[in-house]
Parts: sequence; C-alpha cells; structure tokens
Amino acid sequence: MPEEPAAVAAAPRKFAALYNKDCRPYLFGAGLAMMADNIEHVITYWVLWEKFQSPALTGFEVISHWVPFLLFSVYFGGLADRHDCRRIIQAAQALFMVVSALWGVLILTGSLQVWSACVLLVLHGCAGAIWGPGEQLMLHDFVGPAELPSAVRLNATFRSLGILFGPVVGSALLLGLGPVAGIFVNVAFYLPLTIFLFRTKFTGHTRDGGIIARPRVGLFDSVRVLREVGANPTMVGMIILAGLGAFFVGASMQSSMPIFAQDLGAGSAGTAYGVLLFANGAGGVLGGVLLEATGRIKPNVPAAVVSTAVYGLSSLFFAWTASYPLAVVLLLVGGVANLASMSIGQTVVQLLAKPEERGRVIGVYNVSANGLRAGSGFTVGLLGAAVGVHWSLGLSAAALTVGTGIAGWYSLLGRRARAAREQLHHVTD
Repeated sequence: MPEEPAAVAAAPRKFAALYNKDCRPYLFGAGLAMMADNIEHVITYWVLWEKFQSPALTGFEVISHWVPFLLFSVYFGGLADRHDCRRIIQAAQALFMVVSALWGVLILTGSLQVWSACVLLVLHGCAGAIWGPGEQLMLHDFVGPAELPSAVRLNATFRSLGILFGPVVGSALLLGLGPVAGIFVNVAFYLPLTIFLFRTKFTGHTRDGGIIARPRVGLFDSVRVLREVGANPTMVGMIILAGLGAFFVGASMQSSMPIFAQDLGAGSAGTAYGVLLFANGAGGVLGGVLLEATGRIKPNVPAAVVSTAVYGLSSLFFAWTASYPLAVVLLLVGGVANLASMSIGQTVVQLLAKPEERGRVIGVYNVSANGLRAGSGFTVGLLGAAVGVHWSLGLSAAALTVGTGIAGWYSLLGRRARAAREQLHHVTD
C-alpha cells in the first residue's frame, strides 16, 4: 500500500476535474441525480404526512435512507470491484427512476398504503447504497491518483448543489404541478447521468488494467474486510473520523432545524428555518469551491483531523448560541469543514487501498460515513427528547470533537510506529 496519499496526489491545477472531458459530464449528471433524490424526498414526505400523519413513518423515512448503507455497502463495494461500474451506477439510477414512477402511480390511483410506502423508501435507500462505491471507482478511473482529490471534492460539491436546490425545485414542482406530475417529471433528472454512462469508455477499472478476477464478498463481510485494512492506521483513522461525524451529528441537525429556528427567533419562524437550511447546504458548496480555488488543504491525516474538529466545534457552538446571525455563520463554517473532512477522508482511503479491493474498502468507508447516520437519530433525537435538542446536539458535538482528537492521535501514533519498524528493518538489512 502507498504510505503518503498527499505525495501521490501532488498539487494538480485548480478545478482539475472540471478540465477532464470525461469527468466533467459525470459531475453535472451526478449533481442532477442528487437533486432528483432530494426532489423525491420533498414530494413524497409531504404526501406521506398529509395522508397518514404518522410520526413513526417520519422516523422510518430517515432510517430507511441510511440503513441500506450500513448493511450492504461492503457487498455493493465488492460488486463494484468485480463488475463494470457504469452498469452498476445505471442500475442504481434505474432503481431511482422506477421508485419515482411507482410513487406517481400509487399517488395517482389513491392506492398508497403504509406498507407500500415503506417498501419504496427502502428501495430508494438501496439505490443510493448501490451508487456509492461504483461512483468513487469511476472518479478514480476518470482522473487518476494525481487529480483524485479534485474529483472527490468537486463531486461532493456538485452533490451539495443537488442537496441545496433539490428542496427548491421539489417545492416548485409540488406547488406548480402537484405531487403526481411533479414526481413523474422528477424521473427526467436521472436521465443525463444514465445516458452519459453509455457514452464513456471508462468502467471504473480501466487504469488498473481492466476487470480482473476478484473474490466474492458476502453480505456480512464488513468485519473481515475491515480486519484486512486494519493494518493501516491511517486508513482506519479516516474511517473512524467519518463514522464519528455520521453517528454523533449526521442527519440529525437538519431534522432538528425547525426547533432551532423557533428558539433562535428572527422574525418569521418559517423564514428563519429556510435561511438556516440554506446556510447548512450552502456551506458544503462554498467549502468545495474554496478548497478547489485555494488548493491549500492537502489530503492527509492532519487536515482531516482539523477539519473534523472544526465541524464538531462549530456544531457545538451552534447548539448553544442565542444569536441568529452567529448561528448562520456557524452553519456555513460547519458545512465547509464537513465537506473538507469527508472529501479528504474519502480521497485518502481510495489512494491507500489496493486496486483489487478498492471497492470493498470504499464500502467499509460508506458503512461508517453514511450507514452510521442512522444512529444520529438516537444520539440527538432520543437524547433530545430527554434533555432538549440544544443539549443533545451540544453533547453529541462535544463527543465528536473529543473522539476526533482520539482518532487523530491513533493515526499519528500508528504512522510513527510503522515508520520506526521500517527504519529498524532497513538497518537490519
């Protein structure tokens, strides 16, 4: 395994992935597909609440989105290792489209039931989990190791744009066309990425010499795969950092935002809510642009630790501030730091992984970075019911900050120990 990812990915030009004629259309297509993902959430969540008025179903909406990442990411990573990633991503996009169409049919015919809604929610979550590992292999194949940090950052930025504009476009479709026509129109946003993948020559394995025979990975092989990569403390540290952010804060901040908007107060609670949500999403977009424009933050362990710590501290101060303007600034800072942390971690893990097991390693990373988001409903949600959402988010953010320090110390200690072993081995030789 390579030792220093930052050395492999040596300072490419700014916005390098956008200059790549193969990567550029993928980024735009992925942004549209992520927007479609969020449009579906806007329309279907509204319909489900109007029809069933079920808090339990609302909770299931979050769980069903992230649990497939927790259970199946390593398996889907194994599929990405063994098959053409273009077809895997197209299968995920086809599943997204089928689910959107089925929502439209069920709403149109008035036959939507709780059980059918739960099935569609789970299938939607599975589509996202299928997409993840194949996407990262395609990014590596498009640009190679030197420009991979740019590709990962810009991919995260375009996804953040999709998350930012999805609610806006979804609300417009819902109000302008209604839920049935709106959800059918939404299918079209998945098409550009699907069509592009028929046109590109890259398969996710082209730079590695094509698809080679790789061992099958079972559904419950996460522990075994993690044990295989556990010899590299840097990789393990990145996976732990991603899991800490997902578990302690994760998706809970967005779900609790109405409470913060009401408590902070800034004229209309609805307007305050909208601004806070926009700031939360805009931070990710701003972070991606700043990181690409400056090129100052390199994909290495110290940068990942510092950015994760900043994310934890900004979340901590946001939870306890009584100032609405300061809360908006903290959300922007947190969004920048979170994008930096996630893009750095994903880049480092990819660059350190062996080509023949890159998909499985990315799968393990996705288990941590995405699957553990389901746990944030417990760390902030259930704890918030007991002590209040401000204290629950504050305590969770504090735990994230402390855990980040421990994970950084572990990675640094492991690197030093390995360097000492190599030096000793060199002397004895």
